[in-house]
Amino acid sequence: MIISVNWLKKFVADLPPVEELVKIIGARLVEIEDVINLNEKYKDVLVVKVISAQKVEGSDHLNLCKIDDGGKRQGVERDYDGLIQVVCGAPNMRTGLFVAWLPPASIVPETFKKEDFVLGSRKLMGNMSNGMIASIKELDLGEEHDGILEITNDIANKELCAGDSFSEIFELDDYLIEVENKSLTHRPDCFGNIGFAREVAGILGKKFKEPLCLNTASVVEGANNEISIDIKDEKLCSSYAVATFDAVNLKKQESLSIEKSFLHRSGVKAIDPITDLANFIMLEVGQPLHTFDLDKLEKLHGSKDIKITIRNAFQNEKIVVLGNKEISLAENDIVIAVGGEGQHAVAIAGAIGGEATKIDNSTKRVLVESATFNLYNLRSTQMRHGIFSEAITRFTKGIPRMLNVVALKKFAEKSQQIGLSQSSNILINSLKNKAQELSVNVEKINNILGTNFSIDDISETLLNVGFKIQKQEENAISIVIPFWRTDIHIMEDVAEEVGRLKGYDNISLTLPKRTFKPVELSNIDKIRMEIREILSSAGANEVLTYSFIHKKLLENVYQDESNSYKIINSISPDLQYYRQTILPSLLDKINSNVRSGYNEFAIFEINKVTRKDMGIRDDVPVEEYRLALAYTNNDSEEAFYNAKQYLEFLLRKLGIKLVVKPFNISAAPLAGKFEPKRSALVGYYEHDSSFVMIGAIGEFKKSVQRSFKLPKATAGFEIVIDKIIDQWLERKMNIELPSKFQSIERDISIRVNNKVSYDDLLKSLENKINKIDNECAIKIKPVDIYRYDQDNKNITFRFKISPYDRTFNGEDINKIITALQDSIIELGTVI
Repeated sequence: MIISVNWLKKFVADLPPVEELVKIIGARLVEIEDVINLNEKYKDVLVVKVISAQKVEGSDHLNLCKIDDGGKRQGVERDYDGLIQVVCGAPNMRTGLFVAWLPPASIVPETFKKEDFVLGSRKLMGNMSNGMIASIKELDLGEEHDGILEITNDIANKELCAGDSFSEIFELDDYLIEVENKSLTHRPDCFGNIGFAREVAGILGKKFKEPLCLNTASVVEGANNEISIDIKDEKLCSSYAVATFDAVNLKKQESLSIEKSFLHRSGVKAIDPITDLANFIMLEVGQPLHTFDLDKLEKLHGSKDIKITIRNAFQNEKIVVLGNKEISLAENDIVIAVGGEGQHAVAIAGAIGGEATKIDNSTKRVLVESATFNLYNLRSTQMRHGIFSEAITRFTKGIPRMLNVVALKKFAEKSQQIGLSQSSNILINSLKNKAQELSVNVEKINNILGTNFSIDDISETLLNVGFKIQKQEENAISIVIPFWRTDIHIMEDVAEEVGRLKGYDNISLTLPKRTFKPVELSNIDKIRMEIREILSSAGANEVLTYSFIHKKLLENVYQDESNSYKIINSISPDLQYYRQTILPSLLDKINSNVRSGYNEFAIFEINKVTRKDMGIRDDVPVEEYRLALAYTNNDSEEAFYNAKQYLEFLLRKLGIKLVVKPFNISAAPLAGKFEPKRSALVGYYEHDSSFVMIGAIGEFKKSVQRSFKLPKATAGFEIVIDKIIDQWLERKMNIELPSKFQSIERDISIRVNNKVSYDDLLKSLENKINKIDNECAIKIKPVDIYRYDQDNKNITFRFKISPYDRTFNGEDINKIITALQDSIIELGTVI
């Protein structure tokens, strides 16, 4: 965005020198990218009077001109009357004109800092020509170049004299401050010169004289006999205002005016008087306006009683916009439409108007629109269609709702200057605007900032930029927040405002009087650190993927996108949904690593997830911490057991006894589509023997493997960390000393019915081990599971018996083995 210092001067008097002004703006308001001295470009251009203009003999278009520069330019050849000779080929050259003269040794503005074309004195068809008389294009103030610029008293707003400075007349003795838009994203009020000037006054410690009229006497709420407003969804458009104007007496457009020069230096192209006025108001106030040809609207609507509809675009809807470009709309686009059912889209809201209702030379009546549209919809419209106009740039910052009435009133006030006459009151769908009040404590503000401002200092600082003081007590102020300050909500915001306007660089540099003792880590942070250390020690690699994912990732694992939160202002079309689980993000990274030559690896991630069915707490979605791990091995078919080994190792180190249960799809909405026959639920038993499910582990369905191009031997698990914290905190760390005596290993095989689970057998054995004397340590691990026939299976366990105080003999070992067999014999037959 470009800010003209001369435009600022219209609202803030006695500005400091530009160098000082730029420094203070950069320190207290916005980042500045560049400062351009515009006067360097126009300092040599003079307004001169054409005394005579005669055709050059032998030429069909050249004129030999005598011009009067009031004797201002030194070192140029003159005749006996002090006049300067210039040869000019413009068709509109004639005696008596005041024109812009570029003298010898000056640079043509159009080429300034590009080619730097320097003029001189040379002969044209035998006649000496000193410099040149310039067109709009050569002055770099527009595209017109079919004739020279004619300057009149009306354009200059003064009685012209030969030798006047061109830059002074058109206020081009100016500095342009180019600011970084992103550093003002939270301040939409500063995207207008008035709002920017208000801030400049504030940081200079001056009271800003408010030029905005907030009186709504000429505003009508609802509908009148000719125009009605139908907003289909208030989330799309919170405020919509229109007014109509007669243009039968529209004044002829001047080739250049002071207002058009301000448009041009601000980066806005001059188009026609009506559109130029709308754009001028936008630059001044910060609220974009759009103009429609009212007769064309009526024709499309099919009636003089027009209903303006603001709605989402229909599916597969198209519109021809300005420049005769056809755009295919998305349903997220907002359109302005007419017709009984709002079927005729006439503009893409906030972005660009339609060709069918544009202003042209035949326009007799005008409808002017001023609205507040949903900034998130417009951001996606901007990116989708590549529209980066001055208007949509402002809309996507979140324009204050009441600013549309202010801008429309400004347009109405200035419309007479171009020959428009207002033919209706301003019509708006709603005028409701509750003033926001806030009570602030002076002592707390000073404590936040580390300052010693008095209550009067703080009050004056806020009053300077439009805040109102409702009540002032000994150490507290009740303020009314101006409607344009959409960033002020709490006392800390006010403290920041006071500190910024007063200047952070003016705050004394003192160390805070508080302890530097570090804050104790939360339990969730402690367990995350421990999980990282455990899995890394086991050879797994930690990764960090985006919490925002593409819709395709949800589809690949058959997750319902309607249960995911969609990011309205996503930073990329590939990152539109908040993920429900972590494991799909890990699966998405496996193929690229396999193609890079890594045949066996395990990757894990610890992060937050959320889903809509998890609910809302304190107005924000409920989130939970998850751990996901994916394992792959091109040279193995035992991916499930390898992934399970990682999980068992982790939980054992955390002091949690892993329990594996048969997989149940309805009970495991945790991660994608596991293959039920090669997957399981995982959890632990509470003290009351109730099972707590913490996640799922398994291999993936063929369809998921194809979607992610996974190796066949790929498995993974995902668990909810929040559900294991209590068990982790209650763990008892037992130190097991190594036995000094020889350990003995024995295998027991039992034939059981296929319905008997390995987990039931294991639990029965563990219960028996706990009852055996503390003479030895017994560890169990599975050796084999073999399906014996259609109804039975053989399960083999290996027991490692380590005595504490002596070497066991055969009788001691047989006693222990018999006890173990007796504990499971009721479940099957020991073989």
